[in-house]
Amino acid sequence: MDWGFPENVSTFGADIDAAYGAIFYATALMFVIVQGLLVYCIIRFRRREGRKAVPIHGNTRLEILWTVVPFFGVMFIAYTSASVWLDIKSPDRMPEDAMELSVTAQQFEWSVTYPGADGQLATADDYSTRNELHIPVDRAVRLTLHAQDVIHSFYLPELRVKQDAVPGMEIPVWLQATATGEYTLGCAELCGLGHYRMRGTVNVYSQQEFDTWAAEEAAIASGAPASLPPVAAR
Repeated sequence: MDWGFPENVSTFGADIDAAYGAIFYATALMFVIVQGLLVYCIIRFRRREGRKAVPIHGNTRLEILWTVVPFFGVMFIAYTSASVWLDIKSPDRMPEDAMELSVTAQQFEWSVTYPGADGQLATADDYSTRNELHIPVDRAVRLTLHAQDVIHSFYLPELRVKQDAVPGMEIPVWLQATATGEYTLGCAELCGLGHYRMRGTVNVYSQQEFDTWAAEEAAIASGAPASLPPVAAR
């Protein structure tokens, strides 16, 4: 079923969409049952001439039934979503060979830091972009989120990523794009008067194109001529 979601270009996007569908159908079923019983009671026990209300203590069987049925409904929702949640959010399940980036949020922009030639963050050859995330396609990327002022929410709708960035915390999140192109980067947490303009782009390249871009950016940051990858230089 097409839920009207943004295009899915994430390796785990289909699992998220499927979990959404399962939750929707489970809650829709419970809604129909509850509202159906409500309408039945309104009609069946409506006020009638000469009829008086009869007080009752309760019905133990019914009380057990309407406790047990929602319980299993909630357990179904938890079961269908827990594995997806853990695959995406648990640091232990994040790919070990992922490319490491650092993302810092502040009113009202995103700053993305990339490792230089040494492949390590927090070293002298790091370089950064403002309101732009550049990544290669079909490669796992691990981002560590930081916030300098207030809580922000790192939101990539096409990549099915949404994670708060909290001051004083380092929060990991990972993704893997399945298609090249330009996608949306936004803040999904009201973070001040300029929240509306805290937007950017996600640029997904082929590995060769990304290597070329990274070499050029690293050269600009260091002030040295770009040393392009062998394939890209030809």
